[in-house]
Amino acid sequence: MSSPGPRPRPVPQRTCIACRAEQGKRTLIRIVRTPDGRIAVDASGKAEGRGAYLHPLRRCWVKALKGATIKNALKISPALDDIEALRVFGMTLPAEESETV
Repeated sequence: MSSPGPRPRPVPQRTCIACRAEQGKRTLIRIVRTPDGRIAVDASGKAEGRGAYLHPLRRCWVKALKGATIKNALKISPALDDIEALRVFGMTLPAEESETV
């Protein structure tokens, strides 16, 4: 009896800090607290530092930036210019999920 081959690798799941919905890691955008205490969008998903994930949707970014969500997730009080940079990035994202996802 031969083995059916290698088992498929599980897809890592992460939770959006805004809407709390779980989804595949690769479909979410990671923000990171860098070692020097700044907050930035992590395009590679591999930057050093504490990370949090958000859907690539404007409504999730607006919700996360509204309250203390980012502060609690990254365990830091973000600088105003970091928050503004995240807000500008979030406004470039689509308002709603497209049908062809």
